[in-house]
Amino acid sequence: MSISDNKNEFISIYNEKIKREGADRLLDYLTSKSDFFTSPASTVFHLSCEGGLCEHSLNVYRCLCDYLDRPRVKETYGINVSEETAAICALLHDVCKADCYQISYRNKKNEATGVWEKVPFYEFRDRMPYGHGEKSVYIISGFMKLTREEAFAIRYHMGFAGTEDARNVGSAFELYPLAFALSTADMEATYFLEGKES
Repeated sequence: MSISDNKNEFISIYNEKIKREGADRLLDYLTSKSDFFTSPASTVFHLSCEGGLCEHSLNVYRCLCDYLDRPRVKETYGINVSEETAAICALLHDVCKADCYQISYRNKKNEATGVWEKVPFYEFRDRMPYGHGEKSVYIISGFMKLTREEAFAIRYHMGFAGTEDARNVGSAFELYPLAFALSTADMEATYFLEGKES
């Protein structure tokens, strides 16, 4: 799908599912005051391309909805969340990455010609180094209230792959199973749907 198709799908899901007070102001921030819809999702690991962040957010949303729809998740694990909560957590878990990537250039040898060429790449420059998941919670909370479960899910969506104390991650997963579900959806999207750029 194109960047504009992904943006339109994101906005459509957002407007259909998220009705919380302040949601309209947050969407305005994303669409007109940040580069959320054109930003890459990473510098190299997954969707390091224009529009990658929005595409990744949609992938995580689909993966989370699929995970939450499993009978075992509902009946055995007791994870039942509203469509609004699922949309908030998945679509907004990485808003911390908006306005953090800049295009720079480096020299790379053209394998076909043997000539050195300047090629573009994304460089990460965070002007608000407030962490990762906690920065997303901070940004979202400036526009609308999150439930404690939503805040913990977004805060710990990196799971054990992040830099957090493993005991805190485990405790968050135990107290708020949605945090585990979001982390699982994020990993599934990152490693199985997107993968590392060649």
